[in-house]
Amino acid sequence: MNNWQTYVVTQGSVSGDRATPEIVEAAIAGGVDVVQLREKGIDAQSRYELGVEVRTLTAAHDIPLIVNDRIDLAAAIDADGVHLGQTDLPLEAARELLGEDAIVGCSTATVSAAQVAVEAGADYLGVGAVYETTSKDVSDDRNGIGLDRVSAIAEAVDVPIVAIGGITADTAPAVRAAGADCVAVVSEIVAADDPEAATRALATASKEVSADV
Repeated sequence: MNNWQTYVVTQGSVSGDRATPEIVEAAIAGGVDVVQLREKGIDAQSRYELGVEVRTLTAAHDIPLIVNDRIDLAAAIDADGVHLGQTDLPLEAARELLGEDAIVGCSTATVSAAQVAVEAGADYLGVGAVYETTSKDVSDDRNGIGLDRVSAIAEAVDVPIVAIGGITADTAPAVRAAGADCVAVVSEIVAADDPEAATRALATASKEVSADV
């Protein structure tokens, strides 16, 4: 996780006429470090079948696969871990069901929530939405928390920070400079005309961290 810099979150509803495995394959070719299977809005069977396809792709390239919300699905497809929101099952339950080696991430937007998640055993934190986003439902108090909040959370905890929410290749360097170890995106890659090129641009930008940004 300490080597993650670019993280893609899948969502077929914003990928046009392209299938999620096609997007994932392109993102892997572009240099993505980790894939999260989200796919809100489809039934459990379809999500499972899609997950099996994506797991095959990520395993072939030694890319970690994280499942959004669903601990049971993560176990069923032998994913590397799960990412939990504030209203999902607790971190302790994920650890018990998936094992000590599983990667368990947690969404946070405040310093206090971040500290609680780390105390509960989170391996990394998803922090955001950094900028306002429309790719997922985010409450007003969590939509556009800004770079100062990212910095405050990064200073308060000792686990990797994955920033998410409205991030682009243009803004990625500033987000990294604020303290994020990694940037996560949905639309920037999934909705791009050329997902491979978009991933490569984001990966390159994510490495351009400077104290002057």
